[in-house]
Amino acid sequence: MSNQTVFFVSDGTGITAETFGNSILNQFAIKPKHVRRPFIDTADKAHQVVREINHSAEIEGRRPIVFVTLIDREVLEIVKGLSRGLVLDMFSTFIAPLESEFGMTSNHRVGRFTDVSKSQQYTDRIEAINFSLAHDDGQSAKNLDAADVILVGVSRSGKTPTSLYLAMQHGIKAANYPLIPEDFDRGKFPPALAPHKKKCFGLTIDPVRLHQIRTERRPDSTYASIENCRREVKDSEMMMMREGIGWLSSTHKSIEEIATTILRDLQPERLTY
Repeated sequence: MSNQTVFFVSDGTGITAETFGNSILNQFAIKPKHVRRPFIDTADKAHQVVREINHSAEIEGRRPIVFVTLIDREVLEIVKGLSRGLVLDMFSTFIAPLESEFGMTSNHRVGRFTDVSKSQQYTDRIEAINFSLAHDDGQSAKNLDAADVILVGVSRSGKTPTSLYLAMQHGIKAANYPLIPEDFDRGKFPPALAPHKKKCFGLTIDPVRLHQIRTERRPDSTYASIENCRREVKDSEMMMMREGIGWLSSTHKSIEEIATTILRDLQPERLTY
């Protein structure tokens, strides 16, 4: 079924349509072609995307799947009127029943924000991203008291992408701090982190996988050798257990799964959805 196309059509960024649509598609053993069409907010744009969807159906010989998040009634009706395609209107599926339940109409707002310059939530998210970038890989130990989460672990265990995901997706100020051989030789948790243990969460990784990742970065180095990877992973796990820091292995987990576990266990006060 790899020759079937899935369209994500939205009058905003399309993030909602794509995220929710992919969650549904992942329940099936298929690998369809993905086509994103954001900012479809006029009748002309709607007619254009309808022609594209119908043309795709003619070429592939099967109807495309179309996930839509469209607020404007005229635009929505145009897309729903396409001759070939399975249209899944995600907003009407949920908004109509909720309007009935709440006894009010929704604000029919396009996208997450009407004006990001007036959104404190958006401002907090940007501040969290800047904080995570400034505190990536132990670049700075300043203002760690302002961090919501501090990720610790050996180099290349997944700390940076997880920190940025927490900042971008949830507005969490996430710092990350590498555990290095000098820390293991001293046998002590890094002094800069000692006052903030309650905010710390550890990431570990299978040594073989770590060896593969490090080899891509620095081949034929002591840093990437399988012996060094095994030693660092073992020492870091022992240190985290000794210090009472919760941790998990990033080897077979997605960033989303890792972040969700961190938020569940640490429960930071600031959390944006």
